[in-house]
This record gives sequence, structure tokens and C-alpha cells, in this order.
Amino acid sequence: MIIIMESGAEESDIQAVISKLNALDLDIHRSDGVAQVVIGAIGLTGEIELNDFKLMKGVSNVIRISEPYKLASRAMHPEKTIINVRGEEIGGEKVVVMAGPCSVESKDHIMRMAEIVSKAGAKFLRGGAYKPRTSPYSFQGLGEEGLIYMREAADMYDMAVVTEIMDPNLIPLMSDYTDIFQVGARNMQNYQLLKELGKSKIPVLLKRGLSATIEEWLMSAEYIMAGGNQNVILCERGIRTFEGYTRNTFDVSAIPVVQGLSHLPIIADPSHATGIRDKVSPVARASVAAGADGMLIEVHDNPEKALSDGAQSLYPEQFTTLMNEVRIIASAVGRTID
Repeated sequence: MIIIMESGAEESDIQAVISKLNALDLDIHRSDGVAQVVIGAIGLTGEIELNDFKLMKGVSNVIRISEPYKLASRAMHPEKTIINVRGEEIGGEKVVVMAGPCSVESKDHIMRMAEIVSKAGAKFLRGGAYKPRTSPYSFQGLGEEGLIYMREAADMYDMAVVTEIMDPNLIPLMSDYTDIFQVGARNMQNYQLLKELGKSKIPVLLKRGLSATIEEWLMSAEYIMAGGNQNVILCERGIRTFEGYTRNTFDVSAIPVVQGLSHLPIIADPSHATGIRDKVSPVARASVAAGADGMLIEVHDNPEKALSDGAQSLYPEQFTTLMNEVRIIASAVGRTID
């Protein structure tokens, strides 16, 4: 349940409510808004009489939350969460852009790609050092060597690093190199991984599963948040449907739906959503128009020879054009892009 305090409620009144909740052995989450303080109580609240709290001094209202995802719910946290990563805000007025190759292929290549995407306006360098592949014979990534190259490239061009994690045992190692842990679609319901990421303070970019409902997706976010890590970024990357022309079917409606249900930032991955180079830019434009807080774009200077996902990677000139286009769209919907 959530307890909404009156505007200007005394701190002593707030603490009295928290103390009473603590006595009931509930987990407490306090959110200090611009006008009001909201206190979330998680646990066995079904038998609690709401009027016991409604009558307390300074309390404006008490609401029982029906959604199974409590911490990720907009009801628990009415104001939108803004996550700060190396000075860049995700979830604020600015639409952030994360771009780079699918995989870190070599030091020279990731350095070159970092320069290209940063000049176009991207503030986050994406790339995989550990790659989950459908075939065991496909390129699996460079591992720690790739992380080192990626960190050096990002530092060279004043960018943050976004890279995928698949194994909980890799969290300590990867924490030295990355600014955002990316959880891929295949691992959205890898609950052991999500629990361990909940113990980290590093933000987590959580991709929607191949066939996951929005509620299942938010419940996965709940696993991370329940562990203590509130810095979760949702990523719509398309879902598997009966349509076979594109790699996946991009659910553009998920963006405004999630923003109504949750306070967490949501970004779009049009590269994996379509899997086809000339379809990436139109879907990217649509995602910004729909209100996405960011985009995750694959870019490669020689995609025909890319070690993974070359077919969906934009050429540098295509990426530059896209950035110019989405700046116009962002302005039309009250947002900005570097």
C-alpha cells in the first residue's frame, strides 16, 4: 500500500507513520516529491486496516496497490525516475542515444566507432564483450579484452559504457568497466541474475523478453528493485509474433503504456526490433514520437563484414541522418537530443 502525506506535513508526522509501518514488519520506501511525501509499504498488507493510517496526523490518503509490481509502479512513485549516468540524465527532458557496434571486434574498431557515434551526438557507447548467440559456433565476444577496449574508447570520447551481462559471476569483473549493465531479452526472466544485479548500484538496462507481457517485464524490474537497486531502465526491443518479415514486431504502444504504469525510464531498440537496416530509422523516429526516453542503435562502418548483426546495423552516414531527423521530432514533442 502507499500512504500519501499532506502537502507540508511535518517530519515528525512522517516518521510516526514510518514507525508504525516498521512495527508491522513491512519494507518501507519513501519518495520525497515536489509537493508531497509518498511512503510505500511492501509485505503482507492485506489484513491491515487502512483507516488506522488514514486517521494519523499529516496523512492525506492511503491506497492499496493492486499491481503485483510495487516498486516499479507509478502509484508507488508518482514522479518519473531520472537516472544520472556520468552526468547524463535518462528519463528527463533529453532523449539519450546509445550507439555502437553489436560486438566489440577489436580495439581499433571500437575506437573508430566511438568517434563516429559521439560526433553524431551519442553519449553512450554500446557494444557486446560477451555475446549470447543462437548458434554455439557464432562469435561469442572478446570477453574482458573487449571490456578493456570499450572502456578506453568511451573514456577517449567522454562517453558512458552500456554492455550486456549474462552471468551473475561476472558482475564484479564487469563493474570495473561498465556504466550500465544490459540484460538481454533471453535473460529477462533469469531471476538469479536479476537478484544479483539488485545488489549492485550500477544502473540496469532491462530488455523486454521475446514473448513477455508488459506485466511480466515490470515484474522482472521488480526483482532488481527489490534487491535494492532502483536504477532500472526498461528497453522495448520488439516481441515475437506470427509476422516473419521483420526480426521481431516492435510494440510502439508499449512506450506510453509503460509510462502510465511505471515511473521507470523506457528506451527503444529499433535495431533488434526490426533486424533490417532500412527499417531501423523509421521505427527509431516512431519511438521518439511515442515518448521514448532514449534509443539503442547499432552502427557499423562495414556491416557486411560485422562479426554479428551486420544486417541491422546502420552505416555511419545513416546514423548521422537519423540523429538529425529525431532532433526535429524530439523538439515537436517537447524533448531535446544532443
